[in-house]
Amino acid sequence: MKKLMIATNNKGKAKDFETLFSPYGFEVQTLNDLDQDIDVEETGVTFEENAVLKAEEVSKLLGIIVIADDSGLEIDKLKGAPGVYSARYAGEQKNDEANIDKVLSELQGVPQQERTARFRCVLAVAGPGVETVTFSGSCEGLILEERRGTNGFGYDPIFYVPEKGRAMAELSPEEKGEISHRGAALRQLKEQLPRLLDSLGEQQ
Repeated sequence: MKKLMIATNNKGKAKDFETLFSPYGFEVQTLNDLDQDIDVEETGVTFEENAVLKAEEVSKLLGIIVIADDSGLEIDKLKGAPGVYSARYAGEQKNDEANIDKVLSELQGVPQQERTARFRCVLAVAGPGVETVTFSGSCEGLILEERRGTNGFGYDPIFYVPEKGRAMAELSPEEKGEISHRGAALRQLKEQLPRLLDSLGEQQ
């Protein structure tokens, strides 16, 4: 099985990518699988800037094609927050439960129709001799008043998907892939797969 490097240390994201890429015969590897410690500082102010930054930096270090994503939650009532700060919204320690608690606190008393939000994802593909390309996707929903479900990670337990009538954390990995922001970005990536897979194949 061919290996594909995803520039993330997030085990939840790794599972999402495994579900998305396994049909194409790729074994997903992440920064957690490396002997060296790589942690790219996300200094961009947009999801696209951060995704490109991570993909290009890790690709330079490893000398291979790398896919990186930057994604997060945008809540309209909070003027787009937490946005690019989604992972560290409640502090630098990246605590999912604390992040959820902070969002719920800030939206306390806000009626359901005003709790509109979306997950956004930008995928960046970078590599030696390959022009960096990006793909984006989003998933519209509402912020619940309490957690639901045990699947997924991050803000999934409080993100209600009207299309499915359930919280993101109540969906199976396959169902999530069908409607998620990351799945939408990957479907855009598919259009470039033949060319990109040729490049990836040369690395094996």
